Amino acid sequence: MMGRQDADQRRFFYDFCLDDHVPGDHLLRRIDAVLDLDEVRAQLKAHYSLIGRPSVDPELMIRMLIVGYCFGIRSERRLCEEVHLNLAYRWFCRLGLEDPVPDHSTFSLNRHGRFRASDAFRLVFESVVCRCMEAGLVGGEGFAVDASVLEADASRYHGVAPDEIDWSDPALNSRAAREYLAALDPAPDPARKTPKVISPSDPASAWTAKANKRVQFGYGLNYLIDNDHAIIVDVEATPARTYDEVLATRTMLNRTARRFGLKPKRLAGDTAYGTGRSLAWLIEQKIEPHIPVWDRSTRDDGTFSRSDFTYDAPNDRYICPAGKTLKTTGTLHSDNTYRYVALKRDCDRCPLKATCCPKAPARRIPRDPNEDARDYARSLSDSEPYALSRRQRKKVEMLFAHLKRHLGFERLRLRGLSGAQDEFLIAATVQNLRRLAKLAAIPPPAPQTA
Repeated sequence: MMGRQDADQRRFFYDFCLDDHVPGDHLLRRIDAVLDLDEVRAQLKAHYSLIGRPSVDPELMIRMLIVGYCFGIRSERRLCEEVHLNLAYRWFCRLGLEDPVPDHSTFSLNRHGRFRASDAFRLVFESVVCRCMEAGLVGGEGFAVDASVLEADASRYHGVAPDEIDWSDPALNSRAAREYLAALDPAPDPARKTPKVISPSDPASAWTAKANKRVQFGYGLNYLIDNDHAIIVDVEATPARTYDEVLATRTMLNRTARRFGLKPKRLAGDTAYGTGRSLAWLIEQKIEPHIPVWDRSTRDDGTFSRSDFTYDAPNDRYICPAGKTLKTTGTLHSDNTYRYVALKRDCDRCPLKATCCPKAPARRIPRDPNEDARDYARSLSDSEPYALSRRQRKKVEMLFAHLKRHLGFERLRLRGLSGAQDEFLIAATVQNLRRLAKLAAIPPPAPQTA
């Protein structure tokens, strides 16, 4: 006999336990087992009044944000709806069936207030890193660094030259603009190029076409990871410019040493990090740079490259293939190199001139002030540890791919460098939590008996 479901849902009392309806192998159960926000609550306590009506629990908001970034729910309006409907989300957020879900505006109010003032998202991220260290997932021997471009919440069609913007216009008086103007350096670094175009709605973002993408305004997501289990040990938001991304490496390494006592013996990165200045700083910090050297000295027109000349360090000169010397005046030029120049009379009568400088009266060799550091980095390229670091460096690229493809994080929702930092910290926290939850559930291998 065909049955019919009783559609009467007007019962007054239910015998219902939320914990019974969340599967034991659910991702949120495993994350909940390794997540501890007690330290965050203690840090935020000073930012709440001792009197008045109780606020929304800050741990509830952080747990909701973790759910949103973990399952690709970017909109906070939609996140509130999903937490209201989904039993697993309610269980993870410590909400009962009848408990109300906070309004979406609560997130904006706290993000720009208490959370940012207390650096709450950084504290959550670092507490998760500490849990990863306690679980033995951070070796601390080898790190890798890389950056990926995330599109900013700014139209690529509305870029304006910096000197054409009137910041006194009330229409441009946004939080992102005020933050950008407050952070302007009155004495900028001459090595930093002035942007040709900026966005009036998010001026801290950079006009970029990196990674063969269409031209857009974006931010650089910088990850510093431990190579053992691809745990993110630090994250930094920068404009999507190579100069800022390379500079962020120092910030992350220094902060990791200060907060966790971690200082790697080697660092892997791509060619963008292989500048002389960056390599020299790493060597000064006693960190082996497993990084390809940024080098444009090789010629492909059949003439001698710089590698065909021998550098005489005691006399600070180059020796050409014909045995003549190239000397420098010691002037550091605008391209941050010294110029070593041969005598014109030596080049005029040299039989190798056609394969050395056929279109110039005399041969010139540029040399970076940190060429010794570059030579040291080149000497490491044939070692086995270097080859291992190069293979392990791919793990950081896999983290970027996972973030964009599986977690749906391709465009920022918040504006300003602080907004990008908040989003990047939560995203990195979620990726670490997912990995910690996965690896912590795997039992260690049984000891082998002889």
